[in-house]
Amino acid sequence: MSTVEGASGRAVPVETARARTKAAPYISWIALAMMTTSSVASLRAAPTMAVYGLACVFLYVVPAIVFLIPTSLVSAELASGWEGGVYNWVSRGLSKPMGFLAVWCQFAMTIFYYPSLLGFVASTLAYVINPALASNGVWTALVIVVVYWTGVWVSSRGTKGVAGLASAGLIIGTLVPGVILVSLGAVFLGQGHPSAAPMDAAHLFPVWAGLSSLVLIVNNFLSYSGMEMNAVHVGSLRNPAKEFPRSMFLAMALVLLIFILPALAISWIVPADELSLTAGVMQAFDAVLANFGAQWLTPIFGIMLVSASLGGMLTWLAGPSKGLLLISRQEGYLPPVLQKLNKNGVQQNILVAQGIVTTIIGLGYALIPNVSSAYWIFSVITTQVYLIMYLLMFVAAVRLRRNDPDHPRGYRAPILGALCGVGFAASLAALLIGFIPPSQFESGSPALYLLIVAGGALGLGLLVPFLFYRSRKPSWKQPEAAEVSQS
Repeated sequence: MSTVEGASGRAVPVETARARTKAAPYISWIALAMMTTSSVASLRAAPTMAVYGLACVFLYVVPAIVFLIPTSLVSAELASGWEGGVYNWVSRGLSKPMGFLAVWCQFAMTIFYYPSLLGFVASTLAYVINPALASNGVWTALVIVVVYWTGVWVSSRGTKGVAGLASAGLIIGTLVPGVILVSLGAVFLGQGHPSAAPMDAAHLFPVWAGLSSLVLIVNNFLSYSGMEMNAVHVGSLRNPAKEFPRSMFLAMALVLLIFILPALAISWIVPADELSLTAGVMQAFDAVLANFGAQWLTPIFGIMLVSASLGGMLTWLAGPSKGLLLISRQEGYLPPVLQKLNKNGVQQNILVAQGIVTTIIGLGYALIPNVSSAYWIFSVITTQVYLIMYLLMFVAAVRLRRNDPDHPRGYRAPILGALCGVGFAASLAALLIGFIPPSQFESGSPALYLLIVAGGALGLGLLVPFLFYRSRKPSWKQPEAAEVSQS
């Protein structure tokens, strides 16, 4: 019986491969673009860029060109040739220890991602209860701790239908508020009100104030991250070579519109020196609705925005930790206590351990004087840890193309070497720039900023996985259990 090489590298019968191909449902490239847009776009980052006014267009487009496009096309080739996600890609291209580091960074970034995400939730909820709470660090820390542990409880019960809640949250909490905010902002200007930020050609580029003026662009790399997860759908296209690039460029255009237009609308309404990086969206809604005598709608929009964030948190809470669990059982990277499943088949011990660290980090909001500064710090650390994974992915892609050029791939990225070179250089530059305090950082201590960011990013992103790897024992391996969990 003739065979072909499957995506995982194992030989499978030709008839089986054909049957799988026939059985697999095709999706249109437009549908894939919409899926990608829904998983990437968010209003949460809008206040961060609104402080730059019209220059936010430049600050969104540049990382889209040097990071989003390389990440999308490179990960599409990897996903169409090798199953198993970033761990398998990096393991085959570099080594298993580097593969563990990559999947660890994919998991570890969520430890800092949740405090920053829930910091946004806390500031948004403040406008539902009492707007003065938006700048209260104790309130923010309390919301982070309570909401996160509630999410762990829900996830540990193996609750189904969370993905549906997240999809509904996207429409209710992102698309609808975004369209309304931009529309009201346009009407606000049309009524003759002056824009809070200059909108002339002289302000197309950010004012250069040294390296610190570049730091905010780092946050946009995280805004575009996650494309390697959407790349797994490349095999569902009828003609991946032509349709996937179309899908990605359409998704990029839609994502840019969702990112840029709300940011501009906020900059029209709220002066930069009054803008909160966590509550900026609600500030804009509050101000523009007050202009129309409909300020009573502000809490409703707050609840809509919170629904999107909570839906996203529940979707992501168990996903990366489950990937880490499966790899650790196969290779013995984590101690048995962290590999245990509860009666619902959920990796509860990993979630609890993650929750303890998240709680400690969340308390940083109560300790750092300015909530916006704390939000920015945790956002940067999240980006730094995730960028380590992308650096490994770009190197692995080049080595796989060089060392295994004949391996079947459903899609081959054009000029792969150049794409990886640009993506690697951009990721490394963003990683290094993230260690520089931004011009908006108000803690008054650049040394403290560097200590927190370096300690968080390098400690959690490199030191912790190194210690796990050095401490591993043969008895920690549970490959049979991993296979059962995947079935």
